[in-house]
Amino acid sequence: MAPWIPDRLDGMAELLGRTPADFARWLSSQGIRRAFVCLDEATLRPVASHPALAPLAELCATDTRDFDRHEGLFLQVAPETGVLQAAFVHRTCRGQAARGVRYWGYDTVEAFLRDGLRLSKGMAQKNALAGLWWGGGKGVMARGTGSDLATRRRIYEEYGAFVTSLRGLYVTAEDVGTNVDDMAAVFARTRFTTCIPPALGGSGNPSVPTARGVVRAIEGALAHLGQGELAGKVVAVHGLGNVGGPLVRFLAERGVRRVIGCDLEARRLDEVRAACPDLELSLHVAARGDSSILAAEADVVAPCAIGGVLGPETIPTIRARLVCGAANNQLLDPERDDLALGARGITYVPDFLANRMGIVTCADEGAGYDDGDSIERHLGTAWDNAIYPLTRRVLEEAARTGTTPHRVARALADRRAEELHPIFGHRGKGILRAIIASGWAG
Repeated sequence: MAPWIPDRLDGMAELLGRTPADFARWLSSQGIRRAFVCLDEATLRPVASHPALAPLAELCATDTRDFDRHEGLFLQVAPETGVLQAAFVHRTCRGQAARGVRYWGYDTVEAFLRDGLRLSKGMAQKNALAGLWWGGGKGVMARGTGSDLATRRRIYEEYGAFVTSLRGLYVTAEDVGTNVDDMAAVFARTRFTTCIPPALGGSGNPSVPTARGVVRAIEGALAHLGQGELAGKVVAVHGLGNVGGPLVRFLAERGVRRVIGCDLEARRLDEVRAACPDLELSLHVAARGDSSILAAEADVVAPCAIGGVLGPETIPTIRARLVCGAANNQLLDPERDDLALGARGITYVPDFLANRMGIVTCADEGAGYDDGDSIERHLGTAWDNAIYPLTRRVLEEAARTGTTPHRVARALADRRAEELHPIFGHRGKGILRAIIASGWAG
């Protein structure tokens, strides 16, 4: 694509097709350091902070599926590093918008925006299903939009200052492309963060608890299907990184017969082999965009890498009867692809049901730690909202009503997401008003 001459924004199509780097340069050329699109309380239509960003508001107004009445979308061109940084706030009825900041490369502005919108919406559903008094949010930073000379720590410090400027409307954490050391840099500039290093009083990396939760969801689904336990099963794991790697270890503990796995990096394969020397493993390095492992001859397929891997190209190839993994937003098109899975007789456990344990572990770390009871109840069977019994209940309801597990879980999550925090009510709405009134955008 030809370099963009940053003199004007010619409409929604012009915006969506450009690179994030182009967009960041254009914002700077217009003197826009911070900007937002927020839902107007009177008209319930999205409005932009600057007239020049009307196409961005237009996108949100016309795309009801991904935008879905987001309360706010906040953008910043970081003042020193020039990195395009954002926070997406979906619902704050249950509490402050919460979840991690993703540092990732995006080809277009559309990909950048849609990822943030879909992830924050998924977090609203995840937090609600988990029974947490938090709303749904997501942070996104676009790789390649700032100076190559900038230190990584400075990028995250600037993101921390950005989060502070949002007055607690959004509480950030660790996500794809971000590590615990990065969170220490964020924490240096804001108190509105979790997943900070244990040495600083935080819960650290949330990936291992996430993997434990996925195991419980798989076990609940197997029980629903009458397929017994994990022992003796073959599981295909797409992505052996922060969650996929620990997942293989927990599967080995459960006595699975074999794990088929892939990752972009050979070192991840070596780490899994070292951690599971007695487990039969079939591992290979996969190129970016290669999702062929989903077609493996297996009892269970566990997507644990990028989102959007379940679509028209991959669903017809799946041979497993069960799909349950840790990746967020696994369905390329939620309104289409859950039906396609069901039509093939494949049971799908929605990601926002299976992968809650990361946010469960870190969300309330500021309130102190007990001996694990508040965490472990999510992994047991005594609490009816724990992962295992809730997975069975969702699958049973889907079977009884002839709909899909995704739609059953989504409907339950959406109802819960509208519930007001029992102490603070819809406090996020007041914080949002204060941000706008303060002249935050500029």
